[in-house]
Amino acid sequence: MNTDFDIYLASASPRRRELLQQIGVRYELLRVEVPEVRAASESPEEYVLRVALAKARAGTELLAPDDGHPVMGADTEVVIDGEVLGKPRDREEGIAMLRRLAGREHRVLSAVALVRGDEVSSRLSVSHVRFSPIGDDEAQAYWHTGEPADKAGGYAIQGLAAMFVERLEGSYSGVMGLPLFETAQLLAQAGIAPLRAVRDQDWTEEEE
Repeated sequence: MNTDFDIYLASASPRRRELLQQIGVRYELLRVEVPEVRAASESPEEYVLRVALAKARAGTELLAPDDGHPVMGADTEVVIDGEVLGKPRDREEGIAMLRRLAGREHRVLSAVALVRGDEVSSRLSVSHVRFSPIGDDEAQAYWHTGEPADKAGGYAIQGLAAMFVERLEGSYSGVMGLPLFETAQLLAQAGIAPLRAVRDQDWTEEEE
């Protein structure tokens, strides 16, 4: 088994993998299944934090008791009018989501949690995104690209949906799915230097 890594990542999201790689964090993937259903009394903030932590805890249950690596879980949700918009179930819902966001501001809540033994910590990023007006034809064309099908809120800011973003206040990486500022804080708290792998590689190349 490979032990040359920093954390376990309890997520199937390719975007989270890309973002961790971007800051030089070495990880091993864990496949976990966590119900993502918001309780009636739960605020959107409480919900996203709970799901991120549940993913991390589910990941720890897959490990040997003496495995000292922390497990990271994350969750990202789009919120408008107090409602959490999940991933669209079909074309009709996907287009309806985009039309609802069009010409308005919504929030993107992105939580990250780190669990190692009894040590538990989490952070929440809140971003405000305003979309330009989007017509029916444009919304349908976007759906047919296939991009929004598996995305919270039915869009991907790092993809074609960037052309809809009139203004963003907050964390671009958080809207993508993993807030890197908050993630780096958790890693530093756990004694992990995010840039170490990149730095060591660069210094090795310079020495050569």
